[in-house]
Amino acid sequence: MARRNREGSGLPLDGIRVVDFTELLPGPFLTHNLLELGADVVKIERPLVGDALQRSNPTLYSVLNEHKECIQLDLRNPADHKKAKEHILHADVLIEGYRPGVMARHGLDYCSLKTSCPRLIYVSLTGYGQTGPDAKLPGHDINYLACSGVLALSGEPLGEPMPGAGVPVADLCGAMYGMSGLLTALFQRERTGRGQYLDVAITEAVTHWMISRAFTLQPSQIQDFTGRRQFFIRPAYGAFKSRDGRYLSIAALEDHFWVRLLSVIDIGPYATPVYARMAVRREHATEINEALAQAVLKWDGETLARRLREADVPVMLMFEFDQLPALAQHSSRGLFMDTAHGPVCRFPVRLEGMGAGRRS
Repeated sequence: MARRNREGSGLPLDGIRVVDFTELLPGPFLTHNLLELGADVVKIERPLVGDALQRSNPTLYSVLNEHKECIQLDLRNPADHKKAKEHILHADVLIEGYRPGVMARHGLDYCSLKTSCPRLIYVSLTGYGQTGPDAKLPGHDINYLACSGVLALSGEPLGEPMPGAGVPVADLCGAMYGMSGLLTALFQRERTGRGQYLDVAITEAVTHWMISRAFTLQPSQIQDFTGRRQFFIRPAYGAFKSRDGRYLSIAALEDHFWVRLLSVIDIGPYATPVYARMAVRREHATEINEALAQAVLKWDGETLARRLREADVPVMLMFEFDQLPALAQHSSRGLFMDTAHGPVCRFPVRLEGMGAGRRS
């Protein structure tokens, strides 16, 4: 896509150069907003496959990436790697959304770059952050909602949890916390002259929003979810109840995740090559989800969640907000701090040399 000439635009981020290694919604939405504020954005995509959003929602892809300079580079190719490095050397901000360790394998992680790029603001925007037992798990919006306490508050009394609220709340929330964090880092750079590394976990960002409910709703006020049809019907995407009453958020949207799901769960007639393509599964979403719901009922929640994780399927057990401070992922990252009113989620953007949020 053609890059808009914004030189001398007078916009707040005029002259700020951004290299974007993200795809789908969170990262491109973040850099879309940076571009609207005057930044110059170069989006680097994988060759041949590009950005998955271009295939699943080409209109949204076009809107988010209009006026960015979109190029395809194979980081395993020395010539392409050199081109990517040249873009980074001239950048103010780098944003990436790969699972932890991917950029390091290409020598493009913050530790590898900070000597040659001492003023670089480097943002890692991922589902669960760079550390903790869940860090390398795959995920989508519903998984982050499940792990933040938001999904447990969704739907209606005596109904099922709703897998969406009309917009992908967690994805957008994570993008905006990533943006606020990098703007803070740019401001700090004006004072110190030094760059910064930001570890932004989408799950933690949306958990931070739970402050609006954490002290107004007690667990006893939240009725059981039973019998309500999901409002948004997408195949193999939703909250499914296990035989021990636990809800699992499963998000096997892409074809490769569908194949991995079938390696663990038997859903009868839908485990055939006919349903290997998303377009076909979407036409039978209701039937597939009903079959999947029946299959999940044969499992204990923890057991199935473990098996699906081992198969690299996006899955997360649903938790109430009051359960979150004890979760290994959150506790390992110091997400919550104790106050007189109970645990409070810290500001979820991590700057180098500081923990999450304000210090207690």
